[in-house]
Amino acid sequence: MKRIVITGMGALTPIGNTVPEFREALFAGKNGIGLITKFDTTDFKWKVAGELKDFDAAAHLGKAVARKLDPFTQYAIVAAREAMTQSGLNADPQKGEVNIDSERMGVCFGSGVGGVETLCADHKNLLEKGVRKVSPYCVPKMIFNIAAGNLAIEFKANGICTAVSTACATGATAIGEGYRAILHGYADVMICGGSEAGVTPLTLAGFGNCQALTDNSDPEQACRPFDKNRNGFVMAEGAGVMILEEYEHAKQRGAQIIAEVCGYGATCDAHHVTAPDPEATYVAKAFCQALPEEISKIDFSRVYLNAHGTSTPLNDKTETTAVKKAFGEENAKKLHISSSKSMTGHMLGATGAVEAIAAVLALTENRIPPTIHYSESDPECDLDYTPNQTVETPVDLALSSNLGFGGHNAVLAFRKI
Repeated sequence: MKRIVITGMGALTPIGNTVPEFREALFAGKNGIGLITKFDTTDFKWKVAGELKDFDAAAHLGKAVARKLDPFTQYAIVAAREAMTQSGLNADPQKGEVNIDSERMGVCFGSGVGGVETLCADHKNLLEKGVRKVSPYCVPKMIFNIAAGNLAIEFKANGICTAVSTACATGATAIGEGYRAILHGYADVMICGGSEAGVTPLTLAGFGNCQALTDNSDPEQACRPFDKNRNGFVMAEGAGVMILEEYEHAKQRGAQIIAEVCGYGATCDAHHVTAPDPEATYVAKAFCQALPEEISKIDFSRVYLNAHGTSTPLNDKTETTAVKKAFGEENAKKLHISSSKSMTGHMLGATGAVEAIAAVLALTENRIPPTIHYSESDPECDLDYTPNQTVETPVDLALSSNLGFGGHNAVLAFRKI
């Protein structure tokens, strides 16, 4: 059976614009959530978000290119360049040349809301200025598959190019489906992940009015996964990219291997458009599908789970139930769990990819990042969520779980190699 490894990672997040920056902030428990600066929130009761800091698209892409791309595609390209450079596959980043058979390299990349900023801007132009003022770039900036398409163009990837959207599970689904593409022989290398630029008035109002967002305007209290006083998630933006590669292919070219992708589980609750199934049956099945070996053979005291942990009352309770149902109560209590959303906020389609990177960092460094802002335990969330402080402990297996609107569940598993 083929083995699939990670040879590159790239991240653009509210706590760091590269993987090294993200790593340092992650283990330091840095808070990336703040008052929204992108637009006036006077008429909104939701005031906070996880915005990127000091990101200059023109500096990375050039002004002419940047203006033709929605921010979610800008983020995707910047994170992918970092990942491809680390992988050693990007022979000439300036020319987009790669040292691999282009037909054996593919893309599986997604977004939750795609180019919503472009959609809103051009809809306003249409209403206020007329048809002729809608940009000719509107559609190729807006459609959610365009980040995947631009990554294929950027790196001359002529293999399978797929855009996926499973809401908040998108980034994890993209990595999982990229894993399967290599496993079943369709590619040797896959560029995988997700990006999101969804901090806009429309999305804030939409998520807020469906009662998904917190109305706590204190950045130090707004996002507190698994805490008894949690009351909604915090919107965020960013991108995460993983370069997956068939093990023998990576070894033959002398690549630096970061970790192995050793499992992927994907299910659907088929229960409700926004709420997870409180029975957590199919979240639990996704966990079990992702495990690389039988439960009886796993030492759960050496397992880390980067939980979806959105800080919503129902999600955190349901995810806790799923972990217990999947692994058994005794094993569940041995697990090291944390939610990096407590630091970044919820990056929607990007969150699964960024959190997969966090899980790999925990695995390779034998350190559990904290769940910050945790102050009061909830009897319905009674596992070890690594409150407020990083913990150093051996990690043999790292899991990352994500749950999306529509009932989408995705779990990834990683181990050292």
